[in-house]
Amino acid sequence: MNKLTIRIAHGAGDIPREDWSALCEPGHPFLNGDFLRIVEERGVAAPDAGWQPLHLVASEDGAIVGILPLYLKGHSHGDFIYDWSWKPVWDRFGHRYYPRLISGLPYTPVAGPRLLIAPRVVDRSVVRDALIAAAQGICAENGFSTWHVALATTADIDAVAASGLLVSHDVQYHWSDAGFGDFDGFLQSFSAEKRRKVRAERRRAAGSGLRIDVRHGDEVGGHEWPGLHRLYKSTFDRFGNFAAFSPECFAELATTLGDRMVLFTAHDGDETVALSLCFRSHDTLFGRYWGASRHVDSLHFELCFYRGIDYCLSHGLTRFEPGAGGEHKLARGFTPQIVRSAHWIANPQMRRVIAPHLQRQKLDVAAWQDDARNHLPFRKPDAGVR
Repeated sequence: MNKLTIRIAHGAGDIPREDWSALCEPGHPFLNGDFLRIVEERGVAAPDAGWQPLHLVASEDGAIVGILPLYLKGHSHGDFIYDWSWKPVWDRFGHRYYPRLISGLPYTPVAGPRLLIAPRVVDRSVVRDALIAAAQGICAENGFSTWHVALATTADIDAVAASGLLVSHDVQYHWSDAGFGDFDGFLQSFSAEKRRKVRAERRRAAGSGLRIDVRHGDEVGGHEWPGLHRLYKSTFDRFGNFAAFSPECFAELATTLGDRMVLFTAHDGDETVALSLCFRSHDTLFGRYWGASRHVDSLHFELCFYRGIDYCLSHGLTRFEPGAGGEHKLARGFTPQIVRSAHWIANPQMRRVIAPHLQRQKLDVAAWQDDARNHLPFRKPDAGVR
């Protein structure tokens, strides 16, 4: 291919929408120019919030052939790198940790491609390597401590690891459709005891008398978002965390993404008392936010897990990723999956310090995954149905 040029785009909106569409998975709710543009322009992932967009754009003869989403960040909130303990280590050695670079989706723990390359490119490695080298170059030129690639695909992790990035491991809990047909079919895969517990939880939620609705983003009126936002924010307030999204941001995402946003809501008459806010692609449902104005027994499980599985089964989606963390998901049929991120550490000394930690983490996460599988609710292959 002809010589590549790399430039920095200081906002997702500075890259033509058609180029995002050409390089991203069709229908993905997060990895697209619309989502990134909205969260940047609405202040969620903006410089004032500690996210400075520095997206790398690779072009050949004026045509965009590659994009690497990239932010300069002065904190670790909302990127799911979990590097809070790294700063004290840098301090101890007399180095500055922040700011650092991150390639990922703001406030979204969803794995996927990070090195976006046009399908028409024959030698993808040329574009890939140029983007990687450009990110490493920004670190070197500016004295930034690290560049993190959050929750990338296996192909991207392998590519950046070949360029010297270290790899970290974590566990998420995902549901997959094994041809269940419907929710009862799904429960038939459980042991009898675990099946009874799920049915009891669903009965308790149904016995609350609340009406549960399922709507897509473009079916929600703009006047509803302040109230829905209060539910979303209540969860963050309860745990002393920061609610990054505004009502206006949610409203624009709903209008723009349409049926790629899915809301499960519980109502007491005209009052909305609980919300599970999700997003979807053509084959996967992504759980993101939960909030409630009152405690209702088992309502969290109903809205955040069981209604999502129902939705997948009735809409032909084969995966459900309900968000980061949560060992309680095991008992409800979400299996432990290893996800990986990668880390360019510019300082050789600090690289030698962190590398053994990440190697131990790899072994610990694999052991955790093996142990967690023992707590899944599924019946043994020879147990039959009782």
